[in-house]
Amino acid sequence: MLGRVLLTLDGIMLLFGAYMADWNETHIHNPRWPPHAKFHNAQTMTLSVILGAATLFFTWRTNASAQMAKESFRIAGFLGSIYWVAGWASLLYPDTDGLDPEFGGPGFPQKYPFTAAIGLAVTGLYLEGAFRCEGDDGMLGLRME
Repeated sequence: MLGRVLLTLDGIMLLFGAYMADWNETHIHNPRWPPHAKFHNAQTMTLSVILGAATLFFTWRTNASAQMAKESFRIAGFLGSIYWVAGWASLLYPDTDGLDPEFGGPGFPQKYPFTAAIGLAVTGLYLEGAFRCEGDDGMLGLRME
């Protein structure tokens, strides 16, 4: 049950986190940002909501079997991690940073919530037994045929 709670917290962070961080003068209401930059910010915020809803759906849906429940948790953990991993990966692109100079940058203040959210998802998966492969032919429940 604790694993479900952790995945739920991750899903809630996805539902609200991007809007809490970006619905202000640093992002969507920043007059220095061109419309195309705001488009991508809006796309990112919307993606976060979709991933959050999907994470919660797969965390709490009714499953017909223990194996199906394990697969649901795996899907929830995967979906609940995508946004946060993408946030870290964005630092690999040229001339990117987590904070604009006009707001105190350079810097990456997102590192703490992004890392915490990944930790919630992975720990939730572990506690729900989603990494165990009893009765499976392959790693993480993937059948090798």
